[in-house]
Amino acid sequence: MIHLDTPDIRLSGATPAEYPELVAVWEASVRATHPFVTEDEIAFFRPIILHDYLKMMKLTCARNSHGAILGFAGVMAGKLEMLFLHPMARGRGIGTALLQHVIRHQGVTKVDVNEENEQALGFYQHHGFKVTKRSELDAMGKPHPILYLELDNS
Repeated sequence: MIHLDTPDIRLSGATPAEYPELVAVWEASVRATHPFVTEDEIAFFRPIILHDYLKMMKLTCARNSHGAILGFAGVMAGKLEMLFLHPMARGRGIGTALLQHVIRHQGVTKVDVNEENEQALGFYQHHGFKVTKRSELDAMGKPHPILYLELDNS
């Protein structure tokens, strides 16, 4: 378990029993930060994330002093696949702490971002990621352009 500068927040892994809590954080975050994602898309992805995606990733959770999950990062093969914060947890340095942790301890050098998610793009660019490629469609073939970012170590 890693303790942050914020005394009431700590980083740790997740168990499968906590996956529903992670999905709730994901859903709240998407609703707050991804206005281009429809309710039908959320409903489509919810069971896939719960039953398939989470178990494929190395998960790191940010928890409050009561153990509630405020945000999480999911990494697979050096790529940050997920970083979501509950809307009430934003602006406290939790996303930065999660990102720095997965860069240092899990070798993250890549992340993909929806081009429409300007806040996320700015966040990753602020932390040294650069756009290397663009796709007109997302992984599901929907018209949500994707930006591929890599950590600039120069």
